[in-house]
Amino acid sequence: MAPLAPPPDSSALGRFLTLADTAEVLNISASQAYALVRSGELPAIKIGGGEQGAGGHWRVERDVLEGYIAGKYEENRRRNLWNQAEFADIPELFADRDH
Repeated sequence: MAPLAPPPDSSALGRFLTLADTAEVLNISASQAYALVRSGELPAIKIGGGEQGAGGHWRVERDVLEGYIAGKYEENRRRNLWNQAEFADIPELFADRDH
């Protein structure tokens, strides 16, 4: 079996990523990346397509994507802390710890 290719050098991809590149970084489908952009959850710019917005190509800035990823990590960290705090005062959940 052939060895896996090393990940591409991030500087080789340039400042802006296509939705396909964005999807690859996030390990999701291109349609899921498009949905994140269309919903406004992941900021992006549309290049070309004229005044009516038809056509064109979405681009996600590399630094914006890195910030999005960092934000998701922070969101999950805070959610975990909240869940721990929320259930820490329920003795029934931790009754086995005293034994």
